[in-house]
Amino acid sequence: MSDAAIGNFIHYVVLFSAYAVLWFLCLFCLLPVGLGAERDPDSGAPLNPMLGKKALIASIVAAILWIGFYTALRMGWMAL
Repeated sequence: MSDAAIGNFIHYVVLFSAYAVLWFLCLFCLLPVGLGAERDPDSGAPLNPMLGKKALIASIVAAILWIGFYTALRMGWMAL
């Protein structure tokens, strides 16, 4: 592989990793939101955690943050 190909590969790995980190950060911030008082009496777990809805919201917020990250890279405000 040439140096340019390796550089391109690393560039895409960094971009994907940044999105993954932002997604998990958003998801973990959203997990305690809207749990309410309904709990399973035996385990104490929430009865309706709404994980699908929270994952979708985390995806949207992470995409918006990632676009800001990518824009900062393209404008030269940050360097890899």
